[in-house]
Amino acid sequence: MDNIIDVLIVGGGPIGLACGIEAKKNNLSHVILEKGCLTNSLYNYPINMTFFSTSERLEIGDTPFVTTNPKPRRAEALEYYRRVEKKFDLKTHLFEEVLSIHKIEDTFQVTTTKSIYRAKNVIIATGFYDIPMYLGVPGEELPKVRHYYDDPHYYANQKVIVVGASNSSIDAALETYRKGADVTLIIRGKEVSPRVKYWVRPDIENRIANAEVKVHYRSDIISISEREVVVQTPKGIINIENDFVLALTGYRPNFEFLEKVGINIPLKAPCIPDHNPETMETNVQNLYLAGVVCGGLNTHLWFIENSRIHAHLIVKNILKKRSDS
Repeated sequence: MDNIIDVLIVGGGPIGLACGIEAKKNNLSHVILEKGCLTNSLYNYPINMTFFSTSERLEIGDTPFVTTNPKPRRAEALEYYRRVEKKFDLKTHLFEEVLSIHKIEDTFQVTTTKSIYRAKNVIIATGFYDIPMYLGVPGEELPKVRHYYDDPHYYANQKVIVVGASNSSIDAALETYRKGADVTLIIRGKEVSPRVKYWVRPDIENRIANAEVKVHYRSDIISISEREVVVQTPKGIINIENDFVLALTGYRPNFEFLEKVGINIPLKAPCIPDHNPETMETNVQNLYLAGVVCGGLNTHLWFIENSRIHAHLIVKNILKKRSDS
């Protein structure tokens, strides 16, 4: 409690690690707090997931990410970031959740499930993967409804409804279909999202054209029961016999946590937290944001490859303040 850390980082994902590396390179003491395992969000991605980005665009700390695949897979990324964390000997505390952050004069008091820290600067790099965008319909609380998708084998020979038109939804639809599931896509818009990975989009379009995967466009789930799902379609209400619902409609940052620590968040979507894009500092002095959390509900704005720069911007600002004082 008596030692004051230069930089405390909340979130042990790729961008949190990048911030730790940048701090260490500039002789700033640091601690990274992660409520789960190392790169917890990546760990919870589907087992067979392939990244959209090439490996060099996922690199941090000027450390090469070597793979023989055109696009790296989840397991390769987990191993890469584990090795980077070890290479730089980062002060990473895993399975330690931050409960509160309070500013006391010119330092922060950070209380976790295991300890209390004092820090001159805090970086929040918590991503957006913790809270699903719920459907808000009766029956969503049933065990058959899943907001996260992992392994397609679990759904073999089952009647599966997949909600959504993004990469996660389309990947789940194709993978479960290939494990023998009877798959129906429920898509609110008029088509599969144009942001779906370019090598995946033709696959799902062909499966739909061949009636191997069923789809209802401009449609919404009204209610869910143990044995069926009620769907509003352009042609009227239909009942679909069903075993599982994969409601992969996206995720959002923990706005409640951000507001609790004093960050201003507009009520109107996209709810982008108040921060200076040139320094990443929020309206709370010496409290910074890094990574995808900066985009609010626009979770497609920031990725590993274009938010790695946040670590440099933040540490540069911290050093400038130190030299000016």
